[in-house]
Amino acid sequence: MLAESLGPDPLASGAKWKPSGKNIKDPGIHQRQRGGRYRRQASSQRSCFLGLELKPELVWEDWDLGGEFTETLVLKNIHSKLQKLHVRPPLSKFFTLIPQIIVLSPGTSFSMPISFRPLQRCEYEDSIEFQGKDVSFQVCLRATIPCHALEVPDSVLLPFCAVQNSTTTTFLLKNVSKLQTCFQWECTAPFQLSPEQGLLKPGQECHITVLFQPQEALVYQQQANCKFGEEGDKADSCCTVLLQGLAKYPCLQLRNPGTMDEKEQCGKELHFGSVAVGQSLQKHFYIFNPSPVTASFSLSQLSSGAPLLGSLFSCDVPRGKVAPGGSLRATVTYTPAVVDSVSVEYLSLKCRGALNETLIKLTGNCVGPNVSLSSSVVDFGCVEEGGAVVQTVAVDPMFLDLIGTCHSELQQPAILKPEHLVLYKLHWYHRQDLQDTPSDMQQDHNVHLDQQGALCPVEEQSPQKPDSAGVVYRNPMEEYYQSCLGCMDPLSSSSSLSSLHVSLMPSELLFNYKMSSILSTSSTSSQPVSITNHTREKLSLVWTVAQDSPFTVSPPLCELAPLKCTSFRVTYDPKQLNTLHGAQLECFAFYKDNQDLEEQVLLPPWCVTVRVIGHSFQPGKEHFIPNCSLMPPRVVFPALSILSHQTVLLQNCGDLPLTFCLDHSLNPALAESVFVVPSCGLIQPGSHQILVLRTTPTEDCPKQGFSLHLRLNAAKHTKELTVVSVVEQMCMSLEGDNSLYFQPTAVGSQTQRSHHIRNLSRLPLRFQWSIPEPEQELISVEPDAGELHPNESSVQIWSFSPLAEKTYTLKPTLTFWPIQTPGCNKSHLTLNVVGMGAKGSIEAEKAVLDVGETLVGSYRSIQVPLVNNSPCPVSFSLSVQQILLDEELTYDPESEPNALQLDCDRGTIASHATMLLRSTVRPHRRAQYLWTISYQMLNASGFVSSPPQTVCEVRAHGVFPTLQVIDVWGGGSVGSLSKVHLWKLFSLDRLNEHMLSNPSPAELIYRTPTRHSLSSSPSIFTKVLLDFNFSASPLTSEPSTFVLMFHNPGSIPVNWAFLFPEDQQIELEYWAETGEFSSTELHRMKVQDNHLFSISPRSGTLLPGQQRAVHFTYSHDFAGTDRFPVVFKLSYGREILLNFQGVTVERDRPYLHFASKRHVFTSVTIGNCSPPRQMYELINGGAVPVRYEVDMAVLSQLQVDNFNHPLLCCLNPEGVVLPGKTAMLEWIFSPLEAKVYHMDIPIHVQDGHSTLVRFKGCGLNSPTLGSTTPFGCSDTKASEPCVQRLPFPGQVLFLSEDSVCLGDIPVCSRSSRILFLTNVSHTDTVHYTWDQQSNQQVVQIHPDRGSLCPGESALCTLTFTSTDYPTAYQLDIICQVIQEAALTRYHDALQRWEEEKARQQDEFTITDKDLTQSPEVLIDKEPVAAPVRKGPPLRKYKTLPPICASANCEAVGTMCTKLTRAERRAQRETAKAWRCPEPPQPAQLHLWVTAHSHLLPEYPPHFPNQSNEPYRCPSSVKPQQPEASSSSTSLPAGLPPPTHGPDRDITMHVLTSLLSGILDDPAFTQSLITLASKPITYQLRKTSPSSLPSSLPPPPCPTPSHPTHQRQVLLSGTVGQKEQHNTVDSEGTAGCWRNRRPTQNTPHTEHVPADMSEDVLLNTLQNLMIEAVRGELVLTAHPRTVILPPFSTRSRRTSKAMAEEDKVDLRNRKESAGT
Repeated sequence: MLAESLGPDPLASGAKWKPSGKNIKDPGIHQRQRGGRYRRQASSQRSCFLGLELKPELVWEDWDLGGEFTETLVLKNIHSKLQKLHVRPPLSKFFTLIPQIIVLSPGTSFSMPISFRPLQRCEYEDSIEFQGKDVSFQVCLRATIPCHALEVPDSVLLPFCAVQNSTTTTFLLKNVSKLQTCFQWECTAPFQLSPEQGLLKPGQECHITVLFQPQEALVYQQQANCKFGEEGDKADSCCTVLLQGLAKYPCLQLRNPGTMDEKEQCGKELHFGSVAVGQSLQKHFYIFNPSPVTASFSLSQLSSGAPLLGSLFSCDVPRGKVAPGGSLRATVTYTPAVVDSVSVEYLSLKCRGALNETLIKLTGNCVGPNVSLSSSVVDFGCVEEGGAVVQTVAVDPMFLDLIGTCHSELQQPAILKPEHLVLYKLHWYHRQDLQDTPSDMQQDHNVHLDQQGALCPVEEQSPQKPDSAGVVYRNPMEEYYQSCLGCMDPLSSSSSLSSLHVSLMPSELLFNYKMSSILSTSSTSSQPVSITNHTREKLSLVWTVAQDSPFTVSPPLCELAPLKCTSFRVTYDPKQLNTLHGAQLECFAFYKDNQDLEEQVLLPPWCVTVRVIGHSFQPGKEHFIPNCSLMPPRVVFPALSILSHQTVLLQNCGDLPLTFCLDHSLNPALAESVFVVPSCGLIQPGSHQILVLRTTPTEDCPKQGFSLHLRLNAAKHTKELTVVSVVEQMCMSLEGDNSLYFQPTAVGSQTQRSHHIRNLSRLPLRFQWSIPEPEQELISVEPDAGELHPNESSVQIWSFSPLAEKTYTLKPTLTFWPIQTPGCNKSHLTLNVVGMGAKGSIEAEKAVLDVGETLVGSYRSIQVPLVNNSPCPVSFSLSVQQILLDEELTYDPESEPNALQLDCDRGTIASHATMLLRSTVRPHRRAQYLWTISYQMLNASGFVSSPPQTVCEVRAHGVFPTLQVIDVWGGGSVGSLSKVHLWKLFSLDRLNEHMLSNPSPAELIYRTPTRHSLSSSPSIFTKVLLDFNFSASPLTSEPSTFVLMFHNPGSIPVNWAFLFPEDQQIELEYWAETGEFSSTELHRMKVQDNHLFSISPRSGTLLPGQQRAVHFTYSHDFAGTDRFPVVFKLSYGREILLNFQGVTVERDRPYLHFASKRHVFTSVTIGNCSPPRQMYELINGGAVPVRYEVDMAVLSQLQVDNFNHPLLCCLNPEGVVLPGKTAMLEWIFSPLEAKVYHMDIPIHVQDGHSTLVRFKGCGLNSPTLGSTTPFGCSDTKASEPCVQRLPFPGQVLFLSEDSVCLGDIPVCSRSSRILFLTNVSHTDTVHYTWDQQSNQQVVQIHPDRGSLCPGESALCTLTFTSTDYPTAYQLDIICQVIQEAALTRYHDALQRWEEEKARQQDEFTITDKDLTQSPEVLIDKEPVAAPVRKGPPLRKYKTLPPICASANCEAVGTMCTKLTRAERRAQRETAKAWRCPEPPQPAQLHLWVTAHSHLLPEYPPHFPNQSNEPYRCPSSVKPQQPEASSSSTSLPAGLPPPTHGPDRDITMHVLTSLLSGILDDPAFTQSLITLASKPITYQLRKTSPSSLPSSLPPPPCPTPSHPTHQRQVLLSGTVGQKEQHNTVDSEGTAGCWRNRRPTQNTPHTEHVPADMSEDVLLNTLQNLMIEAVRGELVLTAHPRTVILPPFSTRSRRTSKAMAEEDKVDLRNRKESAGT
């Protein structure tokens, strides 16, 4: 794409760069040195000339002054013949060789030494020439100067580069000279070249690296300059390389492969779901690069309050690059650490150079182990003492109750069952007061036994004492802690003395451990343990100890009175040294009287435990080295001030036992705030211990946490556990510094904005927006409530709907609190919302948009710019109302389809912005459309809230494609016909009328040319039928050529086509064609196959205002009448059937061609004594003269039928029309009544057919004075254009106007017009000649002949002299044009022919070698062909001969007549003859002249506007008297041509010179000033203003002809562009002065002849026209009036000074005119 926009291929191999420094003076040296390398390469190759192989040039490169250097030229003859060459030595003295003649045999070589002796250090060039027998060739000799030269490419195109990135490429720098060259690059950003400088040896190459580092997205083109030359500062040569680069903004997209919906492919959230603690889950996404440049990116976590445990998400792609159209897979791993927590983090995708930053949300939920047991109670039943029972439990819940009953021979207590445990717990949870004894439980009325025998609480019937108020629930974790501690739990809110039955102190004993702790540690072998009874009954205490345990308790059992305490001693007596021991000692306490109770109220015993550890290592003995793990090493408690617990796992990974105990000595205050259960113990190899940590976080705890130390194996080995137990304040952030600003909003509408809130704390928060009730109508938010996990953000959509035009300041409140403690104190944040209500409106940039003309049925897209100048966005709804402006159209507005469709009828325009309203215009008919676009405001709900208001009006004109024929030209056989006749032959008036009218629906069935018919005669969908008459011409004559100039007058392009029948027929396979052809089809096939009618071009497109010439040709190859239907189709427009008609006449047949058998006479008033003479044209279309005769009997009968009045008279009823010529039948139509006459007159042709012509004439009543005149040449006026605007193809001479209408003129008057002939060729000189023989009495053109150089123009004066009888003139004046080049060729050929003819008359040659050959015979003219023998007539069903067009076929009437032997011999002799060259056929220009002359008595009353003009009758024409004209119907005698002898020319030029001399004479000028003061002795006759126009329009292309007595003017400008500046009517100016009456005050005018005065004034007007063309005179300028001061004596005194100024002014004007 870039290469197309920037020109040629920038990476193409470059040319050699040569020095361009100041030391080089001759610019030609660069070209020679630059091309020297190529010539040297060529010289190394051998070429072949005339069969000789040699080098085309010799080059001397290494040379010095004062020496002689020799090169050898080797010639080798590779031809099969002997070669003899003459050598022409070099012309200069610097190259020398020995001149000689070289003779080379086939296959031999010859060496020629050539010496070079230089005298100065410069380049030398010469040549030697080898001359053979007929031709010669040269070898170039050159001596060059070594210079620095580098070869670099013209341009270097770098790869596409992303903004703020870089790309590189390399190109080759080569030293192509034989000198060591130093180079230095100069280049500016964003390009950088490396290496920037260097030194190249001869022929050495260097790769230059181009670095492209753009900072903006632009197209970069920059020249890199390389200075090179000698080392140091002498590098004065320079070459350049065009560096081209295109920078684009990078763009990256995130795609989630798990999303199938395309709309969610660019999703920005990666959800991991629930993941078990300690496990990991991976998910991936793709980074896609849709841009055409490589994008560099980085993935990083969004900066926020980092979690204490660090990031739980990790990405394996922190940075990278993505190729254009490529993608990169990124994997994210989620490793949760805190159970029941939701982790939210954000990854930021930053792309260098991109315009935006993309965030991807990572979410995951951490879940812990879900453990459960198959039963919450395991009952071992009754077991004998010393026995064992095994029960299986499926692990699930965390806490399990174990019960069992032991019987001995002495003691057999009641068997403890699970229902006893349930009864006890139920009683404990629902008691109000302390009830410890079984008797109290029996008396408790709140419980009862269910059907299974278990105690259940009784539902309270009395509302005054609800039991729920005193219920205290303990969770299993609290029970577990209390049982492990053996005493009251200080952190539990439900722990109290009332909840304890038995307590034990201490709960853990350490033996042989030396450490400071609250635990009982001693190195002795026994330690005390105390148990306290908190009940009001007597308890029995029993210790259970394993038999092989090193720990013993004494006494093993005892009784304990109520509320009393007793002590026991635990003894450590290890049986094995140097080892570790540990145990859990259990003491069961039960009521002394429990065995006497009933089974229903049996209470379970209580169990207290003591954990003991010890070691038996002797002093100096090394303890076991622990091998364990602690997971996790960091424990984080919820940041709330509530009791919570966490668990850690201590795993013994070694093969030896492991003991641990909690060491509080390092940080006793913080360590004591966390309770660890158990705090000591023994872990067997491969086993583990779960440590439960309980604490209540506080605000003064360190944020980073503190350490707990576990001492291992009673040695110095420790394990550190970090505990974070700090209370954090809730923190929520609002985007935009707690402020939200709305743009001005239209009253009643709504504006929305997004706003982000984010949870910056480690607590999951719940939030709720609260908006005051008065403000709820103005603003709203979605969502208004929700939950935010730590580090999570939420997008809030705020809506603002103002109710009035003012500024609003609103303060909604955000309330948020932790999810775990909904009842705690809540935090609040206030958002400051500012919005303004405004009044909105929209308007269009243009109140009226004129689309112009649009093709009916087509689509046209338009854009209506809608502007919102208000400060707020406007939501609107549009509507369109359509009106047709044509008054003549009748339509139903409701059913009429709307031709203007809006792409969108609703939308929103931002404030002070413009929106392009795209619409489609599709006119359905030819009419003027007016659409009114209105809008209505929309409220927030999308409903209309205002009345319609007009935005703009759109106007369009539905049109059909139209064409118009503006000019016609004939060539070939119809070249002699006038344009008026050609116009009528092709019915061009009707054609233009139909092309400018509307098509019918049938014509639009196929809007474009389409093959739609299976028949050879396709169906016609139009009723318009026109005849294109190609006239008639003899057989084998030149084709009749019509050239029509088509013009597109509309404003839309027009596609047009001429469709032959074959163009509309669907082509079928041969087997599908069935049936026989009719005679009409066979005739069409003959016409079509022989190309009798041809059109060029047959189709095309005309843009608005464009013109195109189309050639129509009819070939006269076969005698007869040919007809051929052609459809003229305008795409989406008219379809016209053209009936091509042409007649080819046998060469011996007389034939008159009638363009039309109807003729309309000019209307004539009844009672006219001298009706006008009118013309009817006859054309001889054959090759022999035609004698015609008008049937006078019909005219006589017509006179008899009209009361013996000569209604119609023919003045020349008989005559002869020469071949190819025309004859004018002169008629006098004298109506008797005011009606329309139809007269059918037969015209007979001798030896031919008769033709009946219908003449139509109209009689009019006599007009009254001042009424509209019936006269005029409207009936005779040519309908074709009078001005040719464009030359036809091949036309070299251009006539400024093709027709001259003189209008109504009196008889015996003279009128003149000025015409211009222009040679539009740029190379050819043309000669022109006016043919005036047939119209010499009426029309004269001066000059009548001349020549024009290329681009030159000539001024011609047409003088029209009407005869003394009223006549309707229709004259065709022909100007013959011959190109000088063709004339020169003719004269040259004629001279050669005459020389050959003279030679053959004096010489003859006798030879016996070939008597059959005869020399060419010279003949003056082509011999007349022998009479052709006509064959027998063809039968009706005879097989037709092959259809072929032969130019040599001269058969008339048949196509296959055989020639006789004599005829064939005559043809052969004719082919051998050298005919006399014929002069070139001149081209013809036709000038159509029309006028209507009237008698002088009738002229003033009928033409009062022109009666004031004076007329003069020429002396050679005698005016006809009115009384004579009333009775005479004969024609007046012809006018003799006006004389233009040398006497008259001399007199005219003498007078012109005298007038110029008199004006230049200061004495004469002074006399005129003096005469001004004398009284006036005569009074000039006042003329009407209409007789002297104020200005004369200049012709379009006027330059005078070549005569020397006229002023020469060069052509400038385009020929024929302004038809209004074409003519100068001398009858309306002083150029005529017709029949001016002498008055008594002007006797001196008789001394000057009237003709001479007219010529002088006419010449003056012509000179003025020429000056206007030159630009020396502006005829269209406004007249400038100089107001002179009143005449006084002071003015008389200054008259002399004024005379001097006038003299100087006249001299200056004369000099300027001369230049």
